[in-house]
Amino acid sequence: MHIVHTINDLRAALQPFDSPAFVPTMGSLHNGHLDLVRTAKPLGDVTVASIFVNRLQFAPHEDFDTYPRTLQADCDKLAAEGCDVVFAPSEKELYPEPQGFKVQPPTELADILEGQFRPGFFVGVSTVVMKLFQCVFAQAKGPRYAVFGKKDYQQQMVIRRMVQQFALPITVVGGETQRAPDGLALSSRNSYLSEAERAEAVQLSLALRSLARDALAAAEGLPSHRVGLEDRAMQALAARGWQPDYMTVRRRVDLQPPYTADATTAQSLVVLGAARLGNTRLIDNFEV
Repeated sequence: MHIVHTINDLRAALQPFDSPAFVPTMGSLHNGHLDLVRTAKPLGDVTVASIFVNRLQFAPHEDFDTYPRTLQADCDKLAAEGCDVVFAPSEKELYPEPQGFKVQPPTELADILEGQFRPGFFVGVSTVVMKLFQCVFAQAKGPRYAVFGKKDYQQQMVIRRMVQQFALPITVVGGETQRAPDGLALSSRNSYLSEAERAEAVQLSLALRSLARDALAAAEGLPSHRVGLEDRAMQALAARGWQPDYMTVRRRVDLQPPYTADATTAQSLVVLGAARLGNTRLIDNFEV
């Protein structure tokens, strides 16, 4: 496995290949990331993972400085999965000057849910992903693949729309959310949880499953009952000591509130939630 730190070295390592399959990460890898690598392996003729903690997607009060950085352990895990190239640039390498040009996603998709509670988040995500795409795929002659996890549901949708609207010759592939045996979605930030918080953390996924059942039970009445169901889910978490940002039922196609037809159409909805437990903010979702 090649570990490279500069764009020139990355392109030199990829020059013999035609069809990269790319998994962008911020490191602190867990089985969810590694499953994305397993998904990527059969897609192209070279498997690439990036490890870069992207300052542009962190607000000043967020955990950029304390985000776990475990490069050697991450590389060991990637090598064990058969990853071919790891691109681990410094901030100076990827942003040699202030990033004045940025990708601005449409407000109706990027300023709701995560974007409402983390203003500018999807600008930072879209900008770094666009730049990483240029680094990895610039020389590719064949099909190009980028693999993103479904746990970050809204992020994956933003990236898909970006690829579509910029006519990028890249196929975005979704990887299923990987969970601990008790159902907690795997996340690098789970390492922040105390032992007691870790035991409690599964309540987010349980609350979302309950919300999904309630949404399906509402059937054609979902549009009129949705807000009440969401409020009840929020209150249930708050009663356990959580600080919920949102618990919501949305249309899969555009993350807007569902209309009557959506409530009776199979596989058309997704429930999404974000809540803080102690000092740790967790997110999760389930397609319905």
